[in-house]
Amino acid sequence: MKTYKIYLIRHGMTEANDKGLYVGKQDLPLSPNGLSHLLQMKETFDYPSARAFYAAPQLRCRQTLEVLYPGCTVTDAAGLQECDFGDFEGKSAAMLRGDEAFRRWATGESNEIPNGETAAAFQARVMQGFEALVKEILKSGETENVLCLPGGVQMMILAAYGLPQLEMREWAADSGCGFALRITPELWMREPVAEALCAIPWEKEDTKN
Repeated sequence: MKTYKIYLIRHGMTEANDKGLYVGKQDLPLSPNGLSHLLQMKETFDYPSARAFYAAPQLRCRQTLEVLYPGCTVTDAAGLQECDFGDFEGKSAAMLRGDEAFRRWATGESNEIPNGETAAAFQARVMQGFEALVKEILKSGETENVLCLPGGVQMMILAAYGLPQLEMREWAADSGCGFALRITPELWMREPVAEALCAIPWEKEDTKN
């Protein structure tokens, strides 16, 4: 039975990430620290081989793949950009400490971000984008695929489709890291779920299943 693997990788760090700022819609490049970290990860660990490469339509995601897979051709994955943080964009939790709207959002009392994206809208967009991408991959017949994403998008996808079923926070990954998903077309067509095989990248001596 033919199956398809999608390797989800969180993008490298930007200067906003380095400073602990909320960054969603801003199209920021990798920071020098982010680039250095990815190069070190590539030297230390093994990343899965693939023939098709996709990235959320943001510079930091495309750059991450260009570092980890030099010379690869990257296709934008529409709809898989990070949440629009609205008035929280470019600010840290400390900077927003006195903001009542932020307190309600951060504690889960509200899903509303002033001038931003609601949790429901974010989830619907990401799910629509990922299901469209899976359809494209299945149509292509390519069984080994890499997808570079922002951290929040990656966690959303895994919480929505991954087996075993876990809450979003349990799918958190560091920059340059992620998870391997295996999609069985017959199962996906009945119910869109994917088997989470393992975390990536692997230690150099690890066996890749």
